[in-house]
Amino acid sequence: MKDATPHPEQPEHTAAAQTPDFDALTRDIAEVPAVEVIVTVAVNLMSAAAVKLGLAADDAGTEHKDLDEARKLVHALAGLLDASTTEISSFHAAPLRDGLKTLQLAFREESLVPDEPGKGPGEKYTGPVYG
Repeated sequence: MKDATPHPEQPEHTAAAQTPDFDALTRDIAEVPAVEVIVTVAVNLMSAAAVKLGLAADDAGTEHKDLDEARKLVHALAGLLDASTTEISSFHAAPLRDGLKTLQLAFREESLVPDEPGKGPGEKYTGPVYG
């Protein structure tokens, strides 16, 4: 009688365990409403920008500080929110806009040489941000 138990040393077993089920992932993402995808991406951009601004809650916050990277993330977030204004409700958009403004103000505060009004990250989309 042949042993049908999978063994880790068998190449087909290890390859199958490491290969994601793309069909299942595609079905999963197909069920997610566009608004939820947009909001999730915006929250991820916000979180990444906060870390790059050194605003992480742990003591290592300043260890990850990188204002050049933060500028790119804040600018991308502003562009996403500007482009999706008509696609997401104010229920979703308002807290995202508040978070964006907070990040823009934090960026201005962290910068050694502040940008001119209207030239900060994302201000192309939001206009000048003042505290």
